[in-house]
Amino acid sequence: MPMREAKNRDTVSESDETQVTRERNEQPSNPACPVCGGHLIEIRAKLQCSRCHTICETCCEGGPSRREFLRNGTLILFASLSGQRLAAAQQQVEPLRIGLLTDMHYADKAPAMGRHYRETPDKLKEAANQFAQDKIDLLIELGDLIDAAESVEIEQAYLKTINGQFSAICSDRHYVLGNHCVDTLKKEEFLEGVQQANSYYSFDRGHCHLVVLDACFRDDGVPYERKNFQWTDTKIPPAELEWLEADLKSTTKPVVVFAHQRLDVSTSYGVKNNADVRRILESSGKVLAVFQGHSHQNDLNEIGGIHYCTLRAMVEGSGPENNGYSSLAIDADGTLRMTGFRKQEHYSWPAERPDA
Repeated sequence: MPMREAKNRDTVSESDETQVTRERNEQPSNPACPVCGGHLIEIRAKLQCSRCHTICETCCEGGPSRREFLRNGTLILFASLSGQRLAAAQQQVEPLRIGLLTDMHYADKAPAMGRHYRETPDKLKEAANQFAQDKIDLLIELGDLIDAAESVEIEQAYLKTINGQFSAICSDRHYVLGNHCVDTLKKEEFLEGVQQANSYYSFDRGHCHLVVLDACFRDDGVPYERKNFQWTDTKIPPAELEWLEADLKSTTKPVVVFAHQRLDVSTSYGVKNNADVRRILESSGKVLAVFQGHSHQNDLNEIGGIHYCTLRAMVEGSGPENNGYSSLAIDADGTLRMTGFRKQEHYSWPAERPDA
């Protein structure tokens, strides 16, 4: 997709500035959860915390259209006649920088199926050095941090080893649950091991709203644990879909979503109800991209105006030349720039312009 340049002017009319100021002042403020300080979202006319899920009080519905969101939520303001970019460029807002990696599959066992489990720590060390140079703001792993084990004790040992190294990279870090993370462990055991409260949640960083999804559920809604599932039987349950729809309505910021199982394909790697998930993402008019793992190879699709980017697995192949990880920069205008390292591809997606 070719990069497009917005028109620029040095000044805007007083009436334009007055209109911009009035529109910004009219935007409703989001209340905070009295328990944990998280964002409150509407579910069935109730305010519920997107972080701790506490139900607080009733509220009313509402949310911006895609065009309203693009004008107000991405920190880009357009004069009514010329369509020039004002706020983001003039204020020189720093991009949000995220370190991304997936499918590390750490385990103390011999290679199998092209996966070199014991080499993950060395590959992760290289990624950590790069992330330090890039000065990332936060770190997100997209699932399968560890590989399956035959006992809870062994799998917990795998988790303790690799998370000790992973957690030292960045204090602001987030974990997407992968099927191997809960092959033997229960979800609460994995989450306790990485000190994360929930398996799906959302949060704001700078000018972005970030969403972490959990598709480690069987078709009947039972969560993965203790080898009770087939890896191809993956679904996002109704309660999580309901939460997701309400969460997206509650934000005025551009949204980026992170998942393990894929939302863009109907193969064995795809979430069974991926079309339902995409409908919610598309109808919000706010989602820029979805980053996912699981299938271990670079892939990219665009569906309904949303980029679905599948990252390359770190565990695949022997030696540093077969490593894979990336740094994602999200500009205030919604432009995404992903720099891939080793086997990971590079991508760049310009922001959508209302006058395009």
